[in-house]
Amino acid sequence: MTNFVPTPTSPAPDIVRCAYMELVVTDLAKSREFYVGLLGLHVTEEDENTIYLRSLEEFIHHNLVLRKGPVAAVAAAAFRVKSPAEVDAAETYYKELGCRTERRKDGFVKGIGDALRVEDPLGFPYEFFYETTHVERLTRRYDLYSAGELVRLDHFNQVTPDVPRGRKYLEDLGFRVSEDIQDSDGVTYAAWMHRKQTVHDTALTGGDGPRMHHVAFATHEKANIIAICDKMGALRISDRIERGPGRHGVSNAFYLYILDPDDHRIEIYTQDYYTGDPDNPTVTWDVHDNQRRDWWGNPVVPSWYTEASLVLDLDGKPQPVIQRTDSSEMAVTVGADGFSFTREPGEERGFKLGTQL
Repeated sequence: MTNFVPTPTSPAPDIVRCAYMELVVTDLAKSREFYVGLLGLHVTEEDENTIYLRSLEEFIHHNLVLRKGPVAAVAAAAFRVKSPAEVDAAETYYKELGCRTERRKDGFVKGIGDALRVEDPLGFPYEFFYETTHVERLTRRYDLYSAGELVRLDHFNQVTPDVPRGRKYLEDLGFRVSEDIQDSDGVTYAAWMHRKQTVHDTALTGGDGPRMHHVAFATHEKANIIAICDKMGALRISDRIERGPGRHGVSNAFYLYILDPDDHRIEIYTQDYYTGDPDNPTVTWDVHDNQRRDWWGNPVVPSWYTEASLVLDLDGKPQPVIQRTDSSEMAVTVGADGFSFTREPGEERGFKLGTQL
Protein backbone atom coordinates (compact mmCIF):
# COMPACT_ATOMS: atom_id res chain seq x y z
CA MET A 1 0.00 0.00 0.00
CA THR A 2 2.95 2.31 0.63
CA ASN A 3 3.17 5.25 -1.78
CA PHE A 4 6.47 7.03 -2.18
CA VAL A 5 6.85 10.35 -0.36
CA PRO A 6 9.55 12.46 -2.03
CA THR A 7 12.20 14.13 0.09
CA PRO A 8 12.48 17.84 -0.74
CA THR A 9 15.88 19.25 -1.59
CA SER A 10 15.24 22.20 0.75
CA PRO A 11 15.97 21.64 4.45
CA ALA A 12 13.12 20.64 6.74
CA PRO A 13 11.98 23.22 9.30
CA ASP A 14 13.64 22.94 12.70
CA ILE A 15 10.76 21.85 14.95
CA VAL A 16 11.06 22.36 18.71
CA ARG A 17 7.99 20.54 20.04
CA CYS A 18 4.29 19.93 19.72
CA ALA A 19 2.66 23.12 20.99
CA TYR A 20 -1.12 23.17 20.69
CA MET A 21 -4.16 21.55 19.15
CA GLU A 22 -7.23 23.31 17.78
CA LEU A 23 -10.34 21.23 18.42
CA VAL A 24 -13.76 21.92 16.94
CA VAL A 25 -16.47 21.13 19.51
CA THR A 26 -20.23 21.20 19.10
CA ASP A 27 -21.20 22.51 22.56
CA LEU A 28 -18.74 25.04 23.95
CA ALA A 29 -20.32 25.16 27.42
CA LYS A 30 -20.12 21.39 27.88
CA SER A 31 -16.55 21.36 26.60
CA ARG A 32 -15.60 24.13 29.01
CA GLU A 33 -17.05 22.14 31.89
CA PHE A 34 -14.95 19.14 30.84
CA TYR A 35 -11.60 20.84 30.16
CA VAL A 36 -11.76 23.55 32.83
CA GLY A 37 -14.16 22.16 35.42
CA LEU A 38 -12.95 18.55 35.36
CA LEU A 39 -9.36 18.67 34.07
CA GLY A 40 -8.44 22.08 35.47
CA LEU A 41 -6.85 23.59 32.36
CA HIS A 42 -6.37 27.33 32.74
CA VAL A 43 -8.27 29.85 30.62
CA THR A 44 -6.04 32.38 28.89
CA GLU A 45 -8.99 34.11 27.22
CA GLU A 46 -12.38 33.26 25.78
CA ASP A 47 -15.33 34.63 23.83
CA GLU A 48 -18.70 33.29 22.72
CA ASN A 49 -17.15 30.98 20.09
CA THR A 50 -13.64 30.10 21.30
CA ILE A 51 -11.78 29.18 24.49
CA TYR A 52 -7.98 29.32 24.77
CA LEU A 53 -6.55 26.99 27.42
CA ARG A 54 -3.10 26.24 28.78
CA SER A 55 -1.48 23.83 31.20
CA LEU A 56 0.21 24.87 34.43
CA GLU A 57 3.80 25.13 33.19
CA GLU A 58 3.10 26.70 29.80
CA PHE A 59 4.28 30.22 28.96
CA ILE A 60 2.95 30.48 25.39
CA HIS A 61 -0.61 31.67 24.88
CA HIS A 62 -2.30 28.26 24.82
CA ASN A 63 -1.95 24.51 24.42
CA LEU A 64 -5.55 23.87 23.43
CA VAL A 65 -8.10 25.87 21.44
CA LEU A 66 -11.77 24.91 21.67
CA ARG A 67 -13.74 26.38 18.78
CA LYS A 68 -17.46 25.98 18.38
CA GLY A 69 -18.48 24.36 15.10
CA PRO A 70 -21.01 22.05 13.46
CA VAL A 71 -18.82 18.93 13.28
CA ALA A 72 -16.45 17.71 15.99
CA ALA A 73 -12.98 17.47 14.47
CA VAL A 74 -9.32 18.50 14.71
CA ALA A 75 -8.59 21.75 12.85
CA ALA A 76 -4.84 21.85 13.51
CA ALA A 77 -1.99 20.02 15.22
CA ALA A 78 0.51 22.81 15.80
CA PHE A 79 4.28 22.61 16.22
CA ARG A 80 6.54 25.42 17.37
CA VAL A 81 9.67 25.96 15.30
CA LYS A 82 13.04 27.32 16.43
CA SER A 83 12.92 30.79 14.84
CA PRO A 84 10.78 32.97 12.55
CA ALA A 85 12.91 31.88 9.59
CA GLU A 86 11.81 28.28 10.13
CA VAL A 87 8.24 29.22 9.18
CA ASP A 88 9.65 30.25 5.79
CA ALA A 89 11.53 26.95 5.65
CA ALA A 90 8.33 25.03 6.37
CA GLU A 91 6.51 26.84 3.57
CA THR A 92 9.27 26.05 1.06
CA TYR A 93 9.49 22.44 2.24
CA TYR A 94 5.79 21.67 1.92
CA LYS A 95 5.45 23.42 -1.40
CA GLU A 96 8.22 21.17 -2.70
CA LEU A 97 6.24 18.21 -1.38
CA GLY A 98 3.28 19.43 -3.44
CA CYS A 99 1.11 19.99 -0.38
CA ARG A 100 -1.57 22.63 -0.08
CA THR A 101 -0.43 25.47 2.20
CA GLU A 102 -1.86 28.66 3.71
CA ARG A 103 0.21 31.39 5.40
CA ARG A 104 -1.20 34.04 7.72
CA LYS A 105 1.13 36.72 9.08
CA ASP A 106 -1.32 37.44 11.93
CA GLY A 107 -1.89 33.77 12.70
CA PHE A 108 -4.96 31.58 12.50
CA VAL A 109 -5.93 31.96 16.17
CA LYS A 110 -5.37 34.52 18.92
CA GLY A 111 -1.97 34.53 20.59
CA ILE A 112 -0.11 33.14 17.57
CA GLY A 113 1.69 35.31 15.02
CA ASP A 114 3.04 34.41 11.59
CA ALA A 115 1.98 30.80 10.95
CA LEU A 116 1.78 28.26 8.16
CA ARG A 117 -0.90 25.61 7.90
CA VAL A 118 -0.57 22.68 5.55
CA GLU A 119 -2.47 19.62 4.43
CA ASP A 120 0.44 17.25 4.86
CA PRO A 121 1.15 14.15 2.72
CA LEU A 122 -0.89 11.98 5.11
CA GLY A 123 -3.88 14.37 5.02
CA PHE A 124 -3.36 15.92 8.45
CA PRO A 125 -3.69 19.65 9.20
CA TYR A 126 -0.30 20.69 10.57
CA GLU A 127 0.63 24.22 11.68
CA PHE A 128 4.12 25.67 12.12
CA PHE A 129 4.74 28.90 14.06
CA TYR A 130 7.29 30.73 16.15
CA GLU A 131 5.71 34.05 17.13
CA THR A 132 3.42 33.82 20.15
CA THR A 133 2.12 35.90 23.02
CA HIS A 134 3.84 35.07 26.30
CA VAL A 135 1.63 34.60 29.34
CA GLU A 136 2.27 33.94 33.03
CA ARG A 137 3.77 30.53 33.71
CA LEU A 138 1.72 29.26 36.64
CA THR A 139 4.32 26.88 38.06
CA ARG A 140 4.42 28.61 41.45
CA ARG A 141 0.72 29.37 41.64
CA TYR A 142 0.03 26.65 44.17
CA ASP A 143 -3.23 28.39 45.00
CA LEU A 144 -4.42 27.28 41.55
CA TYR A 145 -2.94 23.79 41.68
CA SER A 146 -5.47 20.96 41.59
CA ALA A 147 -5.05 17.33 42.66
CA GLY A 148 -5.08 16.20 39.03
CA GLU A 149 -3.09 19.14 37.63
CA LEU A 150 -2.11 18.95 33.95
CA VAL A 151 1.34 20.48 33.62
CA ARG A 152 2.34 20.14 29.93
CA LEU A 153 1.03 19.26 26.52
CA ASP A 154 2.93 16.05 25.81
CA HIS A 155 2.00 14.61 22.40
CA PHE A 156 -0.43 13.89 19.60
CA ASN A 157 -1.32 10.46 18.19
CA GLN A 158 -2.36 10.09 14.55
CA VAL A 159 -4.17 7.26 12.75
CA THR A 160 -3.05 6.61 9.18
CA PRO A 161 -3.63 3.76 6.71
CA ASP A 162 0.08 3.58 5.84
CA VAL A 163 2.42 3.74 8.83
CA PRO A 164 5.66 2.94 6.92
CA ARG A 165 4.94 5.82 4.52
CA GLY A 166 4.17 8.13 7.42
CA ARG A 167 7.29 7.09 9.28
CA LYS A 168 9.49 7.98 6.31
CA TYR A 169 7.76 11.35 5.91
CA LEU A 170 8.19 12.27 9.58
CA GLU A 171 11.80 11.08 9.71
CA ASP A 172 12.52 13.28 6.67
CA LEU A 173 10.85 16.11 8.61
CA GLY A 174 13.40 15.61 11.40
CA PHE A 175 11.51 13.40 13.83
CA ARG A 176 13.37 10.52 15.49
CA VAL A 177 11.81 7.17 16.40
CA SER A 178 11.97 6.26 20.08
CA GLU A 179 9.88 3.08 19.95
CA ASP A 180 8.03 1.12 17.30
CA ILE A 181 5.93 -2.01 16.82
CA GLN A 182 6.92 -4.47 14.08
CA ASP A 183 6.09 -7.97 12.92
CA SER A 184 8.54 -10.75 12.11
CA ASP A 185 8.90 -9.39 8.56
CA GLY A 186 10.00 -5.97 9.83
CA VAL A 187 6.76 -4.21 8.86
CA THR A 188 6.11 -1.18 11.10
CA TYR A 189 2.62 -1.11 12.62
CA ALA A 190 3.12 1.93 14.86
CA ALA A 191 5.90 4.42 15.60
CA TRP A 192 6.53 6.91 18.42
CA MET A 193 8.43 9.95 17.13
CA HIS A 194 9.94 12.93 18.91
CA ARG A 195 11.56 16.34 18.54
CA LYS A 196 11.68 17.31 22.21
CA GLN A 197 13.65 15.03 24.53
CA THR A 198 10.83 12.67 25.54
CA VAL A 199 9.36 9.55 23.96
CA HIS A 200 7.19 11.40 21.46
CA ASP A 201 5.69 14.59 20.13
CA THR A 202 3.49 12.56 17.84
CA ALA A 203 2.87 8.90 17.10
CA LEU A 204 1.56 7.01 14.10
CA THR A 205 -0.91 4.16 14.56
CA GLY A 206 -2.25 2.01 11.74
CA GLY A 207 -5.92 2.21 10.80
CA ASP A 208 -8.50 4.08 8.76
CA GLY A 209 -7.40 7.68 8.37
CA PRO A 210 -6.37 10.41 8.41
CA ARG A 211 -7.86 10.73 11.90
CA MET A 212 -6.50 12.00 15.22
CA HIS A 213 -6.42 9.29 17.85
CA HIS A 214 -5.76 11.52 20.86
CA VAL A 215 -4.02 14.51 22.35
CA ALA A 216 -2.09 13.93 25.60
CA PHE A 217 -1.35 16.12 28.60
CA ALA A 218 1.29 15.23 31.19
CA THR A 219 0.96 15.26 34.97
CA HIS A 220 3.78 15.17 37.51
CA GLU A 221 2.97 11.78 39.00
CA LYS A 222 0.60 8.79 39.04
CA ALA A 223 -1.35 10.20 41.98
CA ASN A 224 -2.58 13.06 39.75
CA ILE A 225 -4.13 10.51 37.38
CA ILE A 226 -5.77 8.61 40.22
CA ALA A 227 -7.21 11.90 41.47
CA ILE A 228 -8.83 12.52 38.06
CA CYS A 229 -10.39 9.03 38.17
CA ASP A 230 -11.71 9.66 41.67
CA LYS A 231 -13.16 13.02 40.61
CA MET A 232 -14.88 11.47 37.59
CA GLY A 233 -16.35 8.81 39.84
CA ALA A 234 -17.63 11.43 42.29
CA LEU A 235 -19.21 13.36 39.41
CA ARG A 236 -20.85 10.16 38.12
CA ILE A 237 -19.09 10.41 34.76
CA SER A 238 -16.88 7.34 35.09
CA ASP A 239 -18.47 6.05 31.88
CA ARG A 240 -16.26 8.63 30.12
CA ILE A 241 -13.18 6.70 31.24
CA GLU A 242 -12.43 4.64 28.15
CA ARG A 243 -9.25 2.86 29.23
CA GLY A 244 -6.99 2.68 32.26
CA PRO A 245 -5.47 3.75 34.49
CA GLY A 246 -2.56 1.52 33.57
CA ARG A 247 1.08 1.30 32.63
CA HIS A 248 2.12 1.28 28.98
CA GLY A 249 4.80 -1.07 27.76
CA VAL A 250 5.61 1.30 24.89
CA SER A 251 6.94 4.51 26.51
CA ASN A 252 6.77 3.01 30.06
CA ALA A 253 4.28 5.79 30.91
CA PHE A 254 1.38 5.59 33.33
CA TYR A 255 -1.81 6.50 31.44
CA LEU A 256 -5.52 7.21 31.44
CA TYR A 257 -7.77 7.69 28.39
CA ILE A 258 -10.99 9.67 28.72
CA LEU A 259 -13.53 11.02 26.24
CA ASP A 260 -14.74 14.61 26.07
CA PRO A 261 -18.39 15.51 25.30
CA ASP A 262 -17.71 15.15 21.54
CA ASP A 263 -15.80 11.87 21.99
CA HIS A 264 -12.42 13.51 21.33
CA ARG A 265 -9.98 11.24 23.18
CA ILE A 266 -7.68 12.78 25.81
CA GLU A 267 -4.78 10.92 27.36
CA ILE A 268 -3.43 11.85 30.78
CA TYR A 269 0.18 10.71 30.85
CA THR A 270 3.19 10.61 33.17
CA GLN A 271 6.62 9.06 33.76
CA ASP A 272 8.07 8.32 30.36
CA TYR A 273 11.83 8.80 29.85
CA TYR A 274 14.60 10.98 28.38
CA THR A 275 15.48 10.47 24.70
CA GLY A 276 17.76 13.43 23.97
CA ASP A 277 21.08 11.72 23.25
CA PRO A 278 21.89 11.47 19.52
CA ASP A 279 22.41 7.70 19.83
CA ASN A 280 19.26 7.04 21.86
CA PRO A 281 18.31 3.46 20.92
CA THR A 282 14.98 2.59 19.32
CA VAL A 283 12.93 0.06 21.29
CA THR A 284 11.13 -2.38 18.96
CA TRP A 285 8.14 -4.40 20.16
CA ASP A 286 6.64 -7.53 18.60
CA VAL A 287 3.12 -6.81 17.36
CA HIS A 288 1.92 -9.95 19.16
CA ASP A 289 3.37 -8.98 22.56
CA ASN A 290 0.35 -8.17 24.71
CA GLN A 291 2.46 -6.10 27.11
CA ARG A 292 3.36 -3.44 24.56
CA ARG A 293 0.08 -1.52 25.04
CA ASP A 294 -0.47 -2.42 28.70
CA TRP A 295 2.48 -3.54 30.81
CA TRP A 296 0.15 -5.47 33.09
CA GLY A 297 -1.26 -7.41 30.14
CA ASN A 298 -4.80 -6.06 30.36
CA PRO A 299 -6.81 -6.32 27.11
CA VAL A 300 -7.55 -3.06 25.31
CA VAL A 301 -11.16 -2.11 24.62
CA PRO A 302 -11.99 -2.33 20.88
CA SER A 303 -13.12 1.33 20.70
CA TRP A 304 -9.54 2.41 21.44
CA TYR A 305 -8.52 0.83 18.13
CA THR A 306 -11.53 1.75 15.99
CA GLU A 307 -12.63 5.23 17.11
CA ALA A 308 -10.80 8.52 16.47
CA SER A 309 -11.50 12.17 15.62
CA LEU A 310 -12.00 13.48 12.10
CA VAL A 311 -9.47 16.01 10.82
CA LEU A 312 -10.23 19.08 8.70
CA ASP A 313 -8.74 20.38 5.47
CA LEU A 314 -7.75 24.02 5.05
CA ASP A 315 -11.32 24.88 4.01
CA GLY A 316 -12.63 23.52 7.30
CA LYS A 317 -14.18 20.42 5.73
CA PRO A 318 -13.61 16.90 7.10
CA GLN A 319 -10.95 14.98 5.25
CA PRO A 320 -12.22 11.74 3.65
CA VAL A 321 -11.30 8.71 5.73
CA ILE A 322 -9.41 6.09 3.71
CA GLN A 323 -9.90 2.51 4.81
CA ARG A 324 -6.79 0.50 5.50
CA THR A 325 -6.94 -2.57 3.30
CA ASP A 326 -3.75 -4.44 4.17
CA SER A 327 -2.86 -6.02 7.51
CA SER A 328 -2.99 -3.39 10.22
CA GLU A 329 -2.24 -3.11 13.88
CA MET A 330 -5.94 -2.45 14.43
CA ALA A 331 -6.91 -5.88 13.13
CA VAL A 332 -3.99 -7.70 14.71
CA THR A 333 -4.31 -6.03 18.09
CA VAL A 334 -8.03 -6.48 18.76
CA GLY A 335 -7.56 -10.21 18.39
CA ALA A 336 -4.14 -10.37 20.00
CA ASP A 337 -4.30 -8.21 23.14
CA GLY A 338 -4.52 -10.60 26.08
CA PHE A 339 -4.47 -13.60 23.69
CA SER A 340 -0.86 -13.60 22.54
CA PHE A 341 2.47 -14.05 24.26
CA THR A 342 3.65 -12.32 27.39
CA ARG A 343 6.78 -14.47 27.61
CA GLU A 344 8.39 -15.56 24.35
CA PRO A 345 8.44 -19.34 23.79
CA GLY A 346 11.18 -20.82 25.94
CA GLU A 347 11.48 -17.70 28.13
CA GLU A 348 10.95 -18.42 31.83
CA ARG A 349 10.49 -15.67 34.37
CA GLY A 350 8.79 -15.59 37.71
CA PHE A 351 9.14 -15.47 41.46
CA LYS A 352 9.20 -18.34 43.93
CA LEU A 353 9.54 -17.90 47.68
CA GLY A 354 10.85 -14.36 47.20
CA THR A 355 13.58 -15.39 44.77
CA GLN A 356 13.52 -14.20 41.16
CA LEU A 357 13.77 -17.05 38.66
